[in-house]
Amino acid sequence: MNARRPDTNTRRVYPAHMYLRDGFPGQRLRVLPRPLVYAALNQPVLGRLLVTDAGYFPRASAHGRSRPQGAPEAVVILCVSGAGVVDLGDTTVRVDKGSAVVLPPGVRHRYRAEARDPWTIWWAHVMGADVPEFMTAILGDPANPLIPVRNIFRSALALEDTVQALETDETDASLLRASAAMWSLLASFASDRLRGPAGNADRIGLVQDYLRANLQTKDTVTGLARMANLSTSHFSALFKSTTGVSVMEYLQRLRSARARELLTTTDAPIGEIAASVGYEDPLYFSRLFRRLNGMSASEFRRAQRGADVDPVDDEPEHRRWS
Repeated sequence: MNARRPDTNTRRVYPAHMYLRDGFPGQRLRVLPRPLVYAALNQPVLGRLLVTDAGYFPRASAHGRSRPQGAPEAVVILCVSGAGVVDLGDTTVRVDKGSAVVLPPGVRHRYRAEARDPWTIWWAHVMGADVPEFMTAILGDPANPLIPVRNIFRSALALEDTVQALETDETDASLLRASAAMWSLLASFASDRLRGPAGNADRIGLVQDYLRANLQTKDTVTGLARMANLSTSHFSALFKSTTGVSVMEYLQRLRSARARELLTTTDAPIGEIAASVGYEDPLYFSRLFRRLNGMSASEFRRAQRGADVDPVDDEPEHRRWS
């Protein structure tokens, strides 16, 4: 992988009035040296997603940055208390506790803590081949960098893990640990965007929980919509926009996953497994299983048993499925 070196002329050039010489009490900060960044970006895994800088700024009074040419990395900021303001291009957004901003590389931006209630933030800069796809997945509207965070504790923990990894040392192992934590965070942001606003997501989540616990349900889409207190048409559209599939396709996938588990871990007849996941007609179950899994249920069972045969016959049964 041939990584292009970022333009160092646009990096770390901040107006003097936005730079605090003594930092912030209790701050944590790690910045990788540029030669290490260039070397890491040419490695097979780190080249996909690399954390180049990360930190924690508590009550960061007078904190701010201005980058007229943008940054060579994507910038992630999570506000855990207080507030701040972010300008991205011609858009200005207020960032409150429980919100995050994701700033794409190469886009003019400026951000600053609110004077009366300065923010406390975890932040990171990331580069790599996967960054453009993450930006597309996270930023539905590229002009609005604000990300409502569903689980601020999980997000803060991911960024803390990122910082801790870079604080450990600058070995590949630590860089990979930081990348793993950041990948998880960015993926959660993308997932939250797909799920939509919290109120709608809670309604769809309620139905998803119900379906997972009731694979044999005979409820219609209309009945499930009533459970979510939505019209059938609105519920169907919202469910698909949240999960990427229709209600019935979602239920079929849940049933198929449970069937695969039973085929792998039990000797139950296929007809019995079909009934246990909600299909009274074994032939219909067989056709559906083949469509979803690319093979019949019996072929799947044989493949799993063949793949999991251990040459040592006295291997404990529970170990064979671990």
